[in-house]
Amino acid sequence: MIFQLNEEIVFPDPHLGEEDGLLAIGGDLSPERLILAYMNGIFPWYAYAHGQIQWWCPMKRFVIFPSEIHVSHSMRTLLNSGKYEVSFNECFDRVIKHCGDLRKDQDGAWLGTDMTEAYTKLHRLGLCRSVEVWHGDRLVGGLYGVTIKKSFIGESMFSLEPSASKVALIALARWMESFGGDMIDCQLETGHLKSMGGRYIDYDEYMSYLKI
Repeated sequence: MIFQLNEEIVFPDPHLGEEDGLLAIGGDLSPERLILAYMNGIFPWYAYAHGQIQWWCPMKRFVIFPSEIHVSHSMRTLLNSGKYEVSFNECFDRVIKHCGDLRKDQDGAWLGTDMTEAYTKLHRLGLCRSVEVWHGDRLVGGLYGVTIKKSFIGESMFSLEPSASKVALIALARWMESFGGDMIDCQLETGHLKSMGGRYIDYDEYMSYLKI
C-alpha cells in the first residue's frame, strides 16, 4: 500500500508499504519531517515523481557495521601511502554540490535544489555530516549522510579520483568504531559496498540500532 501524506507530520507503519519499499508520497522536506522519517528508517528517494516526494522504507536494509569494514590489500596500501588526507564536516556544502553534479545529467536526478537545501538545513542543525577526501588542497572525494543516535545513514558519495569515495567510507567506519558507533546504512547495494563488508539485515533489527 502507498499512503498519501498531508501537512501533518506523521508516517504510516513501514510494515504496510509496498514490497519494493515504497511507503508514501507527498508531504514536504522540512527538518521535522525528515528527522521523523530517519528515526523510523524512512528516507526520501528520487525527490519527485509526478510532482510528489516519494518516501521509502525497504524491509531489507543494506548496511555496514563499522567493525566489519573490509579493507583490501590494495586499499590498505593506498591508505598507508599518505596520498590522501581526510577531514570531517569541514566543507559540507562542497561535498553535497559534488554529489549533485555527478547526477545532473541523469533522468530523474534526485539531488536537486530542494533536496540540497533540505539536507543543508539538517547540517546546520548538526544532524547531517560530511566526510571529505583531499589530494593536496583539492577535494577529490567524499560522502554525506544523516546521523541518528550512533548510526549514520549514508545519502550520497562522490569520487573524482580512483577509490577516493572508498577512502571516505573507510575513514567514516574507523571514526565510528572509535566511539562505539553502531551502523552505516548504505541504502542501496553496490558491488564495491558489498566487497567492503556490506550485508543485509531486516528492518526490525535495523530499528533496534536506531533506538539505542
